[in-house]
Amino acid sequence: MLVLVHLLQLLLLRPLVHFVHTIVKMSVWKRMAPGLVMGSLIGAGVASVIHGNSLQATIGVGAFLVGLKMLFMKNKALEENNFSKLPSPVGQTSLGGFIGIVSAIFGIGGGTLTVPILSYYGLKIQHAVGTSAACGLPIAAAGAIGFLVFGQLVDTSVKEALPNGVLGFVHMYAFICVSLASFFAAPIGAKLAHKLPAATLKKAFAVLLLIVGLKLVLDSNVFIIAMLK
Repeated sequence: MLVLVHLLQLLLLRPLVHFVHTIVKMSVWKRMAPGLVMGSLIGAGVASVIHGNSLQATIGVGAFLVGLKMLFMKNKALEENNFSKLPSPVGQTSLGGFIGIVSAIFGIGGGTLTVPILSYYGLKIQHAVGTSAACGLPIAAAGAIGFLVFGQLVDTSVKEALPNGVLGFVHMYAFICVSLASFFAAPIGAKLAHKLPAATLKKAFAVLLLIVGLKLVLDSNVFIIAMLK
């Protein structure tokens, strides 16, 4: 929940910085945005009523495998966009819905899924990263609103167990602290993404996917539970 909220503040700045560098593909973003919003709201509702440990582990394994592929497979980084590989407008909206649901359930900004998906569908890595940053805005906004609303609908016993400073499922104190740090760090990351060679940026993102995938699997406790049975 915290990740979604601090992304709301962070991503208000990031898309603007990326847009200045002309690496946000607004045509793709506009088609994905409705799905991202609806998916994030649905994901927030699902996350408030289920414990998706097995699903989290599955997504983690998938992210890890995609990271391995991006890191070691000898597929040349695209120098120019190939928009012919993109799905139809309805397909792009559907992709947005899938990304929104998964991102809201696991409290991630969406880049873990959006960057490799857009890269697979023909966007060069700089444009995939920039467009992913812009896609994070509807994910963060809709997800934060969803967790604020659904957090008010849980049992009283659950509310009483939450720490001070929590509104719905959103920790406001943490939001303020992380937002301040993100405000200054975001332009640095955007400029690096624009300047780094495509191959270097792709490898860096692959390493990030490996770390995120491993963390999702470990945090799911699926294998620990299986060993205890």
